Amino acid sequence: MARRALPLLLVVLLIGSLGALLYSASNATRDHQRALVEQRRSFDIIALARAFEARTARAEVTLARYVISLDTDTGRLFQDQWRGAASQLKALHYATRHSGWQRGNVQALQKAFDDRTKTLNEIALRTTYGQKIGALGRFHEAGSSQDLKRISALLDIVIKAENERLRERSLAVTLAGDRTQAMGRTSGLLGIALLVCVLFAAWFANNALTDRRNARRLADAESERADRLDAAVRARTAELTEAYERLKQESTEREAAEENLRQMHKMDAVGQLTGGIAHDFNNMLAVVVGGLELAKRKMRMQPEEAGRHLDNAMEGANRASALTRRLLAFARAEPLLPSAVDPDALLSGMADLIDRTIGDQIRVNFTQNAQGWRIFVDQHQMENAILNLCVNARDAMDGRGQLTLSTGRATLAADEIGECQAGDYVTLTVTDDGCGMSADVLTRVFEPFFTTKPVGKGTGLGLSQIFGFVRQCEGEIRIESQPGEGTSVHLYMPRRTGAAADALGQEAQANQSPVEHPPTRILVVEDDPRVLNQTMAALGELGHLPIACDHPSKAARLLSHNSDIGLIISDVLMPDLTGPEMVKALPAAYAHIPVLFVTGYAGDMTESADFAGHAVLRKPYTLMALGQALGQALSESPRNGTAQAAE
Repeated sequence: MARRALPLLLVVLLIGSLGALLYSASNATRDHQRALVEQRRSFDIIALARAFEARTARAEVTLARYVISLDTDTGRLFQDQWRGAASQLKALHYATRHSGWQRGNVQALQKAFDDRTKTLNEIALRTTYGQKIGALGRFHEAGSSQDLKRISALLDIVIKAENERLRERSLAVTLAGDRTQAMGRTSGLLGIALLVCVLFAAWFANNALTDRRNARRLADAESERADRLDAAVRARTAELTEAYERLKQESTEREAAEENLRQMHKMDAVGQLTGGIAHDFNNMLAVVVGGLELAKRKMRMQPEEAGRHLDNAMEGANRASALTRRLLAFARAEPLLPSAVDPDALLSGMADLIDRTIGDQIRVNFTQNAQGWRIFVDQHQMENAILNLCVNARDAMDGRGQLTLSTGRATLAADEIGECQAGDYVTLTVTDDGCGMSADVLTRVFEPFFTTKPVGKGTGLGLSQIFGFVRQCEGEIRIESQPGEGTSVHLYMPRRTGAAADALGQEAQANQSPVEHPPTRILVVEDDPRVLNQTMAALGELGHLPIACDHPSKAARLLSHNSDIGLIISDVLMPDLTGPEMVKALPAAYAHIPVLFVTGYAGDMTESADFAGHAVLRKPYTLMALGQALGQALSESPRNGTAQAAE
């Protein structure tokens, strides 16, 4: 019985051993497959991170080309590439959703990407609205910003973490393969044992051999699959390495191009602005000098006509002052000061100025059909835009021809003209019979610094500034031109109606009348003797009693000798002490005296903290403006109110 039971026992032991072997082989295969899946996931995450890095870099290179060329197609290409980078980041976020060690890195990368998106969108928006210099400066700052460095650092962290995880998973694949091979060797040994026991367990040996062959085929298939995956990973790694090298080369070329562009713009802007600004100022000075000369001749025999010429000269001087303010505030995009304006009255008031600016060889016609419709614009900016269009027309006609300025009404549907919303619009058209423009020139007329005039005859900023001004007013500009057939420039400005526009008009009219104050003794602090004498004379003309102070260090002594001084008028920029510094240094006993600061630099108007709430008057100014500023300083000064309360 023992001999008969021994083969059965051996068969049972062999069957048990084969079952254990099959279970171990199944676990080894499952572990091998799981390790391969995790390995592929790591490769996918690394590939997504590299692709996201390459896509963002290409998008930034495209943005640089857009800032340089202002080509709208390049701008749209940048938006598409940046959206593609956002999609790849979402794919990376999805791929790492089950990776707890990567979740924080990807979330931080998303935040840094959002910050970078805001920065680049701001640069693109500046470029779209013609602020090319500001866009270039902002792009240069963005090139070394912390968000870009943070994105690169986070990508390195993600890739480094996945590489470490990949090494672990590759080790797991190797171990699982070793286990599979060990199971194969054990199966071979058991096969030999089964062949020895074939007479006792033929059916069991047959099944065992079949299972062994299936296990070997599965292992071979998995091995072949792993080999193919390894080859694909090596090929993809080579592609990414090549793309990274190209990206570094493009980045180096981009930095060199940016530096060359900055230097070129510096030199080009200096040359163009020098000639162009002289050209514009000569136009203004021609009006002033011509008006004064004609007034001098007509003073005795025709005083009324002399007064008209003096008014024209004053208007030209005011326009030159406004041009100075706009030039100084150009880079800061100074806000508009809108008011309700009748376009027909605006053109009528500019008739003499236009005649004297463009010359007697050009016949000017006016057609006024706005018929009471008003627009809500900055009047000085609007007048400057019209005058610039007239000067451009004069140059296009070579000083001879016919110029027509017309106003009209139009009711537009949404997007019928550019991006205009549906509603009523006032049209203002400037038409000349000059040389016209080709299609290539028409596509670039609104680009800053683009001009067809010779060097020294224009800056190329006129039409770009008009374009920006009209868009700020929610209007639209259209140009119709053919070579040899003249040019028509159409401005579409939205109509403003209702009580709000009337109230603004009444407020502006009320502000023209200065508040009457009794004669006041005023300390005038001014280092320029000519300006000091003019200010003293103007204050005397207004009925006040001025005291001259030609240096800020003398102000305290004059105040101590004249206890009845009721107001201090001070220049802002002076030797040794500025006006605000002088006021701060005065003894506390004079803190109740109101102060009026006078400045000729537009940038001073924004330094409100230095003025400490005191009134500010900008040079040059008229007697009416001086009277209004005096009234404001004497009536609204917080220090004056404090003194009255103390008394």
